[in-house]
Amino acid sequence: MTASQTERLVEFSAETLRARLPEALNLYVTAMRYPSGTAQQRAPMWLAHMIRAGWRCVGALDQDGALVGICYGYRGAAGQWWHEQVRRGLTAVSTPTAVDEWMRDYFELTELHVSPDAQGRGIGERLLRSLLDAVSTERVLLSTPEGPSRAWRLYRRVGFQDVLRHYHFAGDPRPFAVLGRPLPIDPS
Repeated sequence: MTASQTERLVEFSAETLRARLPEALNLYVTAMRYPSGTAQQRAPMWLAHMIRAGWRCVGALDQDGALVGICYGYRGAAGQWWHEQVRRGLTAVSTPTAVDEWMRDYFELTELHVSPDAQGRGIGERLLRSLLDAVSTERVLLSTPEGPSRAWRLYRRVGFQDVLRHYHFAGDPRPFAVLGRPLPIDPS
């Protein structure tokens, strides 16, 4: 058995993720290299996301049942903070037709994180494919910090294209890319 096959993917219900939220947020903070207080700030947001239409979550568990990867998202819609931010950014650089095309019928890949100790074993791609396999929207959108990273290479490898580059979300000084692609993703 290869290292990438030792992790078991599990679909989480909102109840399951709520029960494991401290563990999931710790993984998020560690993977993103955020200060530890970030987990407390993000907890209410993750809880609010769980009640959105089309919410799905997949976790990767190691042999001991510890969470080594987490991936979730939901159907994007007008009025959601991220949707409005991306629409504003796209409106500044695209035609109304292009904006409407991207912002219609999409799944927002909100979070995808793998523990630094487990990275490089294909867990992120397995989580991504598993999560999106049952999504019924026309496309998927996500945002990621600009610059080289394993996440960036993963998204390119599975066919994500540029939708918006060098975008600054309100309250974050870093430049982000918004990436998207049609669904479904072809099997690997």
